[in-house]
Amino acid sequence: MNPFLFQIYRVLVPKPIRTRILKKSLRKKILDYYSKLPGNEVNAEQRGVLKYLEVNPVTIFPYPFSFEYSPEKIEVLSDPSNGMPYVIHDGKRLYFRKRWTTRRIQLACSDLLREQDLRSPHSYLSEDFTIGAGDVIADIGAAEGNFSLSVIEKVKKIYLVEYDSEWIRALEATFAPWKDKVEIISKYVADFDDDRHITLDSLISARKDITFLKIDVDGNERKVLNGASELLAGKSSLKIALCTYHKNNDEKEFTSLLEKNRFTVTPSKGYMIHYYDKKISSPWLRRGLIRANR
Repeated sequence: MNPFLFQIYRVLVPKPIRTRILKKSLRKKILDYYSKLPGNEVNAEQRGVLKYLEVNPVTIFPYPFSFEYSPEKIEVLSDPSNGMPYVIHDGKRLYFRKRWTTRRIQLACSDLLREQDLRSPHSYLSEDFTIGAGDVIADIGAAEGNFSLSVIEKVKKIYLVEYDSEWIRALEATFAPWKDKVEIISKYVADFDDDRHITLDSLISARKDITFLKIDVDGNERKVLNGASELLAGKSSLKIALCTYHKNNDEKEFTSLLEKNRFTVTPSKGYMIHYYDKKISSPWLRRGLIRANR
């Protein structure tokens, strides 16, 4: 579409309607694309997604389990001591941004539950990729900290790396009961160091006890890896859960990079349809993340 006409379209057509149009168009493109491939080029997991799309609209997680998480079932509470909203997550308080509405929190929380369901292609852990009592986690792109909260009582220590000040206030409230084993690092993890940014190499060199990296930084994963040359070239044991759904070639490129540095790499099961990416293109279906072990 012509850029000028697209701007008019954005002004005249409400976002919910634009999203429905986008998803309808994307569904047709995906089904058409895979229908033209030879049968031996479509794997069983892809066929499962196509079967879902034949009777359902496009969703981030194109699987029946995603229907199990209804926003309406999530109770949002308010802490009178700080005026911050929270939900009960794994029996613990998970705080959110103070200015978020109840509905926004319900929607966000239902998405978090979907993404970390063990059936989800976005689950950082799996039955054979786990953490234990001796592990020290660096949660790169912690945001609300749901992953770290779910494992806080299982691990030795967690470094929460997050720059957004509103999320930091929420993280401080969430992890107040575990101050002795949580450190919040207010930095962007990038490919250079300054007052606001830190490379993964610098982060690790100052905290040599880290054994597990969770990296989910909204499409900036390549920059994080570009600042980790010393870490990747090293020999220390390390587990990495690294998101690959933000861009088309992330899975292939990151897998190659990690395997060259002596990691054993396994993709998560299933696929995501990241329709928020304006550059999304064939083959449309993306692995949620890869799990690497050295």
